Amino acid sequence: MNLALWIVTGLLAVAYLVGGAFKLVTPKEKIASSGPSARWVEDFSGSGVKAIGALEVLAAVGLVLPAMLDTAPVLVPLAALGLVLLMLGAAVLRTRRHETAYVVVDIVYMVLAGFVAWGRFGPESFIG
Repeated sequence: MNLALWIVTGLLAVAYLVGGAFKLVTPKEKIASSGPSARWVEDFSGSGVKAIGALEVLAAVGLVLPAMLDTAPVLVPLAALGLVLLMLGAAVLRTRRHETAYVVVDIVYMVLAGFVAWGRFGPESFIG
C-alpha cells in the first residue's frame, strides 16, 4: 500500500508541477488557444489563472517534500485534500461549460488525490 501511495503521489506531483508551472509562465490567451481542453481559462482573469497555477505548484511540493524531509508530514494528506477540492471545482466548472468529456479526467485526478489523502490520513499515515 505504501508503494502504491508513493507512486500515485509522485505521478500527481509531476502532473501538477508541470501543469501549474505552465499556468504560471504562459499568458492566459496562449493557454486558451492551446486546445479545447484549455478553454476554461476564459472564465478567469489572467491573475486567476496564475493563482490556480501557484496552488497546483504548491500542492505538488506539498505532496512530496514534507514526507521526504520528515518535516510536518501532515502536510502531505492536506495537500492531497486541497487537490481534491481543486479538482472538484474544475469538474463543476467543466460541467457548467458543458465540457463533459473533460470532466472524466478531472474526476480521475480527484480520485487519485483522494486515495493519497485517505491513505496518508489513515492506514499509511506519516503521523504518529
